[in-house]
Amino acid sequence: MSAPNPDVAGTAFDRRALADFRSLAGRIDGNGPRYTSYPTADRFHNEIGDAGYLRALQDCRANAPAPLSLYLHIPFCENICYYCGCNKIITKDHSRSAQYVDYLAREMAMVAGRLGQRRAVMQSHWGGGTPTFLDPDEMRRVMAALREHFDLLPEGEHSIEIDPRRVTDARMDLLAELGFNRISLGVQDFDPEVQQAVHRVQSYEETRNIVLAARRLGFQSVSVDLIYGLPHQTTARFAATVDRVLDLRPDRLSVYSYAHLPHVFKPQRRIDAATLPPAAEKLDILVSTIERLTAAGYVYIGMDHFALPDDDLAVAQREGWLQRNFQGYATHAGYDQIGLGVSAIGAVAGHYVQNARTTDAYYAALDAGRLPIVRGLEMTADDHLRKAIIGALMCNGTLDIAMVEAEHGIDFASTFAAELADLDTLAADHLVRRTPERIEITPLGRLLVRRVAMVFDRYLREDAARPQPAPAANDGKVIPLVRYSRVV
Repeated sequence: MSAPNPDVAGTAFDRRALADFRSLAGRIDGNGPRYTSYPTADRFHNEIGDAGYLRALQDCRANAPAPLSLYLHIPFCENICYYCGCNKIITKDHSRSAQYVDYLAREMAMVAGRLGQRRAVMQSHWGGGTPTFLDPDEMRRVMAALREHFDLLPEGEHSIEIDPRRVTDARMDLLAELGFNRISLGVQDFDPEVQQAVHRVQSYEETRNIVLAARRLGFQSVSVDLIYGLPHQTTARFAATVDRVLDLRPDRLSVYSYAHLPHVFKPQRRIDAATLPPAAEKLDILVSTIERLTAAGYVYIGMDHFALPDDDLAVAQREGWLQRNFQGYATHAGYDQIGLGVSAIGAVAGHYVQNARTTDAYYAALDAGRLPIVRGLEMTADDHLRKAIIGALMCNGTLDIAMVEAEHGIDFASTFAAELADLDTLAADHLVRRTPERIEITPLGRLLVRRVAMVFDRYLREDAARPQPAPAANDGKVIPLVRYSRVV
C-alpha cells in the first residue's frame, strides 16, 4: 500500500520543520488517538463477549500455520509512580502473583486449545505493571506454560519491560536463559527533584548496570523510556537526562508526553500541578530532544519513537514495511495478536478483544470456564480500509492511492472526498503533499502525523457531526498523549 518515502530516510531532521512545528503545534495539535489500533480502544463495546472471541479464534485457527504475536500483562508493582496510568496492582505480597500465574496458565491453555495446534510465535512482549515483579520461579512457570502451548521462534522478537531498581545481574541472566532477547526499561528522568516529585527514585548507575548486563548477555535490543512534561522539568534539565541516556546508547528510545489527568488517574493527584512545565516549555523540551537525538545519530521513527540507523525499526521504516501495534511502532505487527492477563488486548482475525480489568473478574470468568473477555469490536470493511490508510501514513509516510483502490475495490476520490478536502487544509500548512496518485507526509507532517491520521478516522468525524454533551471525566472519546500502557 505504500513505498519507502525519501523524507523518512536518514538520521538528520529538517531544522526548518522543527521551527515550523513550534509555530503550528499550539494551533493545530491537540488531544487525539495514538493509533496503536484502529478503531481505537475507546470504541470497544461490551457486546462482543467471549463468544465473539471464540469465533475469532476459530478464524485464526483456519489461518494456521501463520505465526502469532503474544502480549502478557503482569499488573503488579511494589511501589506506585505518580504519573502512571497503566492498569496495575500495588503490592508486596507475592502470594497474589503466584495465584495470578496459575490463572494466566489456565487462560493460555484455553486459548491454545481453541487454536488447535501449537502455533508459532514471532513476537512476544511482557508488559505491566512490572513483569519483573514475578520471582524467578514464577517467571519460569509462565515461560514453561507459554512454551507448552506455543512455539516461541528463536528468530522472533521476545521482549520484557523491566524496572532497573528491581533487577539484579542474576535476574538478567535468568531473562536471557528464558529466551528474552529484547528489554525495555523505564527511566523517565534522571533529575533527582523530578524523581522525588513522581515517586520514582532511580539512579543512573542502576540503569547503566542493566544496559551493560544486557550487552554482556547478547540481548539484541535495549529500549529506554523517557517522559517529558513531568514536575520541575525544564528544557535544560531534561537535556541533561538525554545526555546521560546518550552515554548509554540504547538501540531505541521512546519519549512520551505526560498528560496530567488527576480526575482519571488517582495517583496523579499527588502531583502538584503548579510544578508542571507550562505548555511553551514543554514544547521546547520536545523540540530540543528531537534535535539532540537526531544530531546524535538516532532516526526519528515517528510519534514518540527513535532508533539507531541499524536497528530493525529504522530499517523497516527505510524499506517501507514498518507497522504499528499496541506496543507502538513495530517490525512484526502483521500477525494476529493474542492478549493474555488482566486488561490485555488482542487483535485476532478482524476482532479486537479486551480482558477483564480486575483480577476478581478475570479469575471468575476462568473459574466458570469462560475466556475473560469483557469488551471488544468486530471490524467492518470500512474499518479495515481506514486502518490500512492510517497505518501507511503513520508508519511509512506515504500512501499509494491506486494500490488502495485495487486492494479495496473503491474509488478513492469519491470515497474520501471530505477527507481530501481536509488534507488540502493541512497541505496549506505544509503537513502533506497530495497528488491524484499519492499522499505524502512532509518532514513537518511527521511531527504532527497523528493530526494527519485523524483526518481518516470515521469515528471522530461522526463525533464532530453530532451535538456533544459535556464529557464525563473518563469517557475516553479523546485519548490524550499519555502512555496509558503498551496495550491501550
